[in-house]
Formats: sequence, C-alpha cells, structure tokens
Amino acid sequence: MIDTGDTGFMMICSALVLLMTPGLAFFYGGMVRRKNVVNTMMTSIFVIGIATVMWVLFGYSLAFGVDHLGIIGDLSHLGLVGLTGKVGEYASTIPDLGFAMFQMMFAIITPALITGAVAGRMKFKALFLFIIFWSTLVYYPMAHMVWGIGGFLAKIGSVDFAGGNVVHISSGVSALVLCLVLGKRKDYGKANYRIHNIPFVVLGASLLLFGWFGFNAGSALKADGLAIHAFATTAISAASGMLSWMMMDILMAEKPTLVGCVTGLVVGLVAITPGAGFVPVWASLIIGFVGSPICYFMISKVKQKFDYDDALDAFGCHGIGGVWGGLATGLFTQTSINSVAKWNGLFFGDTHLFIVQVISILVTIVVAVVGTLICIGLVRLFTPLRVEKRDEQVGLDLSEHNETAYPSFNGLD
Repeated sequence: MIDTGDTGFMMICSALVLLMTPGLAFFYGGMVRRKNVVNTMMTSIFVIGIATVMWVLFGYSLAFGVDHLGIIGDLSHLGLVGLTGKVGEYASTIPDLGFAMFQMMFAIITPALITGAVAGRMKFKALFLFIIFWSTLVYYPMAHMVWGIGGFLAKIGSVDFAGGNVVHISSGVSALVLCLVLGKRKDYGKANYRIHNIPFVVLGASLLLFGWFGFNAGSALKADGLAIHAFATTAISAASGMLSWMMMDILMAEKPTLVGCVTGLVVGLVAITPGAGFVPVWASLIIGFVGSPICYFMISKVKQKFDYDDALDAFGCHGIGGVWGGLATGLFTQTSINSVAKWNGLFFGDTHLFIVQVISILVTIVVAVVGTLICIGLVRLFTPLRVEKRDEQVGLDLSEHNETAYPSFNGLD
C-alpha cells in the first residue's frame, strides 16, 4: 500500500537532493579565479539537464532493471516504461516512480562532483561528453552493484546507506584520474590561487548541508525511525567534522578559517554518508571528527608530495572521505539499527562486515579507474580534453561561454 506520508517525505527529500547541485556550483564557483567562475558553476549546473534526460531514457533501467551478472540492469525500463506509479520492488510504501525520481537526484550530483578536480583547464565540450560516458560506464553499474536487486556488492554483504561507494569514492577516484591525465594548470606551483569569493563558498556549503539531510534521511525510503536516525548522525558528523578541521587549522596555521570551517562540514557529511543508517549516534561523532584530519592531511601534505593538480580537492574530500566512511561503516555498524546489515562491525567483535567493506571499496576504485580511462579515450575520439593555452590564460568564462561573472572588473587575475 502506498503511504501518503512516506510519499510526501520522499518528494521533499528528492527536492532537497536536487538543491545540492546548485549548492555545489556555488561551493566550487567561489573557490576559483574570477575569470573561471561562470565556467565552474556551469559544469555543475548543466549536469541537471544531461543526467536527467539520460536517467529517463536508459539510466534508471541500467541501474535498477533486471540484474545481469550482478553488474548491470537491463533495458526493460527505457523511458521509464513499466513504472506505473504503484508500489515497486525497491520501496514498500512509495510509488516506483517516486523511487526513480529520488535516485535520479543522486545520478545528477555524483558526476558534478568530479568537475572540481579539473576546474580552469578542461574544454566544456570534452567535459560534456565525459559526463555522458562516465555516467553510463561507471555510475549506473556502481548503483546496480550496490543498491540493485542482485547486485554483486549487495550480495556479498557490503552496505552503503546513501552513497559512500556509489557517489563519493567513485567520483573522487575518477576526479583524480582525470586531473592526472589532463595535467596541471599552466601556472600551477607558480601563481597563488586565491579563493575569489568566500561568501559563495559558504553559501554553497550551506546548501549542501541543507540538501544532505534529504540525501541521507531520504535513503531510509520512509518517514520512520531509521530516517530520524540518519538525520541525527548526519547532523552530528557534520558538526564534528567542522570542529576538527578548525582544530587542524589552528594547529597547522595558528588561525581558524571560514573556508576550512565549511570544508570540514562537508567532509563530515561525506564520511557519514555510507553509515548514516547503520552506525550508532555516538559513532557519528568519531566518524566526523576523524574524517577531517585525514582529508586535511591528504590535501595539505600528500597532494603537495605527489604534486598533482586536483584543483578543488574533489579527491581529497570526496574520495578519501568516502573511503574513511566506508571503513568506519565496517567498524561501527550494528544490525540492531538496520537489519539490512548482515553482521555487526569490527568494533563489536565481528570481522565479516569490515572485510566486505574493504572489498567493496577496492572494487569501486577499480571500476572508477578503468571506467574513467575508457571514458577519456572515448572523449578524445571527438575533441581534445584541454583548452588552448591562450584560452586558459584569458579564462574559460570568455573562451568557452563568452560570459563574465564580473563585467566591471578590470584588474589582473
């Protein structure tokens, strides 16, 4: 039976998750130079269009259609054919079309996360094609393997409540591969890349925080106690992550920063995503508090050590934060909270879940690396990946879109 309360709750959650993509546009857009803010925001916003159309045409069918080899669905729901508006097999109290719409919002935000790694130097045409190929070859198979009926990672017993593997690790690892292949910005290591609009960054992070409650609580697929539990762990991990990043700022740079504050907030959200509906509330304090120093170290030390140009730290925050979150889920999960989990976590004396969590993370990394390299090869059949040096110097706002965010600004950038 369809429950109108659950259905209304899921409609609100779906809208909140969609709001995260404009939030990401502000978050990323505020971090780049003035001459690239339009392009950077565009690379998030346009995904709403292409990912929605793809999801309707064939994406939902590949992600949640009839299982093939535990890896991918079939084409039985092309154009969302077969979704009748009645209760489906993935949710017991909401229409199947409602489930499809909720999952569509995940398919929008995930590829948009990748764009932060290549800000300021990738051709928009190349990125447009890359998102199409990546969604098909990486996102839809990952969604099926983790959440689809018969999916390989679900069958071995790994758990991912709201997208640690599917969203954050897949996009973060793919972002790293793409930025390595693309190469550094032309003056990387020479110029000082100052954040051009900190209020934009804070606005974006705030929208992400607001939308993340729909992201995690909505993954319960009901307005019930599990949704409230996920809501609570999300809020607590975000707060804990914020405080620990501020602590790192003080220890390493002697002063807390507003950008660091909201970055820690986002890292806390990333880290709790896979375990939001599986771990005890008290564990969310630990997950957020430990996640920020790990990501801080990756961004401030490891990134400099290996000298790769992950422009807006998509890998450092989402990839590494997602890996920590997946491992933490293997540490702290309790079956009494959510019976989807077959075993308790390592902290409670059972090794099974932690082992399969490690396996699921490794599988996700392999799929992301191989899939991204294939996508890059396909894009190169149509267009170069990178803009010309002159276009990069002028800025991608003018060279790629013939627009400028600040038409009255005439200073050096």
